[in-house]
Amino acid sequence: MKQILVAAAAILNPQGQLLIAKRLDDKHQGGLWEFPGGKVEANEMVETALKRELLEEIGIEVVQCEPLVRIEHDYSDKSVVLDVWVVSSFNGEASGLEGQPIEWINPVDMDSYQFPEANLPIIAALKTRLGL
Repeated sequence: MKQILVAAAAILNPQGQLLIAKRLDDKHQGGLWEFPGGKVEANEMVETALKRELLEEIGIEVVQCEPLVRIEHDYSDKSVVLDVWVVSSFNGEASGLEGQPIEWINPVDMDSYQFPEANLPIIAALKTRLGL
C-alpha cells in the first residue's frame, strides 16, 4: 500500500483559537474538517514542508512551531503518516487560498466538527497539550 507523509499544523492565534480548514468536496475525505498542511516532497524536511504548505494553502509565514504528534493511519486505498506540529506564532492573515473554507474555533469546540478518522488522535494529543 502506498504511504504518504503529510505535514499538518495545529495553528493557534494569540487569542488561543485554532485554525481548521474544510476539505473540498472533490478531494479524498471531502467535506470533512482538517488541520492545514500537505504532502512532504522527496528529500524535504517535515518542518520545511509544513512552512511551504501553510504559505501556499493559507498564506501564513510560520515563525514558531514545534512537533506535537506523529500518527500512522491506514485507509482502504492508502496509508498516511501525519507529522503534526503546533504553530504558535505566524505572520500574515490566514485565508483559504485554494478555495477551501477556513475557520478559527475555540479548541474546546473541536468535537463539534467532523474530522477524518486519522485526525482523531491529533485532536486527543492537542487536548492533552492544551489541558482540555
